[in-house]
Amino acid sequence: MASTASIGHGPAPNGTTFLVRMILAATFLSGCAQPPGSDDVATRPDDGAVEPGVEVDDGGGGEAEDEAGAEFEAGEADDGETTLDPDAACTSAGVEAVVERLPVDIIWVVDNSASMRPAIEQVQSGLNDFAALVGGAGLDYHVLMLSLRGVGETTTSGGTRFQACIPPPLGGPSCADNPPLFHQVEVDIRSTQPLEQFLGTLGQTAGYTALDERGSDPWLDLLRPEATKTIVVVTDDNARMVERSGTSFVAGPGGGATGDPAATADWFETTTDVSDGSNPFNSLTLPEGILDPRWGGLFDGYTFSALYGWGSETDPSVPCTYSGGTEPPSSGPTYTELVTRRSGVRARICDGPAAWGPFFDGVATAVERASRVDCTIPIPEPPAGMTFERDMINVLVDDGSGSVAVYKVPSAADCDDRGGWYYDDESAPTAVVLCPATCERVQPTGGATTRVDVQFGCATILL
Repeated sequence: MASTASIGHGPAPNGTTFLVRMILAATFLSGCAQPPGSDDVATRPDDGAVEPGVEVDDGGGGEAEDEAGAEFEAGEADDGETTLDPDAACTSAGVEAVVERLPVDIIWVVDNSASMRPAIEQVQSGLNDFAALVGGAGLDYHVLMLSLRGVGETTTSGGTRFQACIPPPLGGPSCADNPPLFHQVEVDIRSTQPLEQFLGTLGQTAGYTALDERGSDPWLDLLRPEATKTIVVVTDDNARMVERSGTSFVAGPGGGATGDPAATADWFETTTDVSDGSNPFNSLTLPEGILDPRWGGLFDGYTFSALYGWGSETDPSVPCTYSGGTEPPSSGPTYTELVTRRSGVRARICDGPAAWGPFFDGVATAVERASRVDCTIPIPEPPAGMTFERDMINVLVDDGSGSVAVYKVPSAADCDDRGGWYYDDESAPTAVVLCPATCERVQPTGGATTRVDVQFGCATILL
């Protein structure tokens, strides 16, 4: 049988089962004839191979079997489309292939204001269970935390701050790191500056190094290039806001107390001003936004979640209310914008301990939902007595609407918006690599089942 690998499951946001399948059914050449009219390598739709962009018909002649000993052939359907015909001269065999989810890096940014003591205590008591949820989904995860390290209150720069200490098993003993699963980047996160400090310490720009009040040791190298990224902010305030001024970003009125949340999110993601003193709110310097090419795609597709002071489902300016009748400093409109545009989850800081269980669960589910399938697919070993032919392989993708053949391209440089696939090494291939457009198609979306078939025994279809 063709092997089915279940690479992630759990509750999706709509309550349905979240399941991604990558199925590789291998049909190996075993003394079989070429399809009628074919050359050594097929380049035309009438070569007898499956035509790219054409659905494989599962009616009429029946769906192609994946049992060992079943046969495949290309033939013409009644409507003229090319289909897989079970009456083929090629012997097939199902071979299991290893298909994996890419790793996930989860970055928690925790406000160290004294008013954050109850929230920080919840982070300390719940982060281990959160990590267990992510690990229980079979994901290779790393957790980073940007926050002061220690137990209880401390005084820095004449002000009272509250520290964070993550206990074992996620953290190490006495608030220590636990590589590679957990690293705490010690930085005093100010109530209105989490986004600035995220960028500044990431880039180690002027004012944000370990020698600076708002800075930290470098942590860029702790992020894995291949991992999907989730950012989680915990605060009772709002990030200082900017406004647009032509093509530039400038501080909003009142030193950023008001401004444009959408422009502020754009600034965090896309700013290119790296001149001295480029921070809109002071004389410090910030690097490019996290989606700028400078970071090499490190944050592409990232998810943003937050626990903060929002109070209305429809009006971002309305703060929540604590049980004693008071309100947090801000409703956090910038975080509402980022959570919405980056498909994250949120919870109200005013709800106290009751907010944290669902929030941890929601963030863990969002991490799993955002994790990506590795589009470098190892070529299965042929069964005993069968051989692999480099020019006799095709790739088909089925997102539930029908199996569609994908063209082969010579190399990664030849990929375009039509998609395709290529070998990791054309002269000595060990894996099939999906072009970015095709890779996006096989990523999990809304719990949909996605299938990739690697078919051996039919002449390769070239773009």
